[in-house]
Amino acid sequence: MSKKLFALTIFSLTVISCQLFDKKAPSEDELLQKELEKIDWKKVDAFPSVDACDVLTDEAQRKQCFFEYLTQTIQEKLSVDTLAILYPEIDTIEVKVTVFPDSRLEFEPQFPKDSVAYDKIKIDSILQAKLVDLPKVNPAIKRGIPVKTQFVLPVILKTK
Repeated sequence: MSKKLFALTIFSLTVISCQLFDKKAPSEDELLQKELEKIDWKKVDAFPSVDACDVLTDEAQRKQCFFEYLTQTIQEKLSVDTLAILYPEIDTIEVKVTVFPDSRLEFEPQFPKDSVAYDKIKIDSILQAKLVDLPKVNPAIKRGIPVKTQFVLPVILKTK
């Protein structure tokens, strides 16, 4: 009887252990899809930066430094222009800034939807002509890869 009981026990353990190994491993596509669902694509790991701000270790301070630096640089470049003379009623203009992964910058003025008082093409051409030769901007980083980012900066044209 003990041989039959021993054989039955061995057989049962074999069947149970085979069922444990019978589970399929997830495919690469399933694993990739699960990982992609975990990523928050609306946030970056590191904001764009310039060399002057890279010395800061706190991410919030580095972000603030970058935005202040870029806003001030744009204001300085536009302060010597005819924008304030052509449009004396404009004291602040919003500029959409795009930082591409290859460090290129693109600027686009933002106007109220119902605005017809400004020559949008002329203002855009002034921005494009004046906002050249800016310091190199290091692009934002997401999971170790440079990515495109966009943000809108309020640029003060009149300081009086």
